[in-house]
Amino acid sequence: MNIALLIPAFNEAPNLEPLFQAIAKVPEPVFAAVVLVDNGSTDGTGEIAQRCGATVLTETRRGYGAACLCGLEWLRQHEPEVEAVLFLDADLSDDPMACVDVMAPILTFEADLVIGSRVQQAEVGALNIVQRIGNQIACRLIYWTTGKRYSDLGPMRCITWRALQKIDMQDQTWGWTVEMQMKAALRGVRVQEVSVPYRRRHAGRSKISGTISGVVRAGYKIITTILVLWWKNRSGSVSRSTK
Repeated sequence: MNIALLIPAFNEAPNLEPLFQAIAKVPEPVFAAVVLVDNGSTDGTGEIAQRCGATVLTETRRGYGAACLCGLEWLRQHEPEVEAVLFLDADLSDDPMACVDVMAPILTFEADLVIGSRVQQAEVGALNIVQRIGNQIACRLIYWTTGKRYSDLGPMRCITWRALQKIDMQDQTWGWTVEMQMKAALRGVRVQEVSVPYRRRHAGRSKISGTISGVVRAGYKIITTILVLWWKNRSGSVSRSTK
C-alpha cells in the first residue's frame, strides 16, 4: 500500500533536521511521498524542510486543519497512487518510529483509521493536566453522542484515502482531529487505537498548550465541533450510512 507522510508545520525550524533524521530511520515500507505544509512560518521552516528532502507546500491561511487540507489536495492532484496518509506533527513529540505501529492495521486492512493514543506512554510533563482533562472530556462527549470510545485525540494518525473521502474533512483550525474521529464514529469507519510514546517537544513552545489563550480557544473549538456534528447528525445533516 502506498502511504504518504503529511507534516503540518508552523515555525518549527529547530526541530526539522532531527525530525527528518528520525523519519529516515523508519523501516520499510518507505513513504510514497513526504510532504511538509508550511503554514506561514517566519523562521525558515520551509527552506530547511526542502533541504531535508521533503516536498514543501505553503498554506497562508493560518490553521492546523488548513495546512492538512492543503497537503491532501496536493496529494490528490500529484500523487494519485497514494492509498493512505499518515499525519505527523513537526515538533518531535511523537516518535517517528511509532509510525510503524500506527500504519500496521492499515497495511493489514484491519482498520481504515488508526489513532496514536498518547495517554499510556506519555513521559512526565509531555501532557499537562489541562491537556489530559481536555482529552477526557472530549472523548467522553464523543462516547455520549456516538457510542464510540476513544482514549485520545492524538495528532499521529493514519487513514485510508477511501475513508478520507467518506468523512469529507472540512475544519481548518484546531477541530481537525476531533472532526475526523467524530465523523469516523458517525459514518461507520473502522477505527483502531494504538498506544504510542509521547515526549516533550524537542524545541520551541506549543502553539496550543503553550499558552492559556491557546488552550481555551482549542478547548472551545473541540467541544463545539463535537456538539455541532452531533446536532447535524441528529437532524439528518450528517449521515450515519456507510455510503
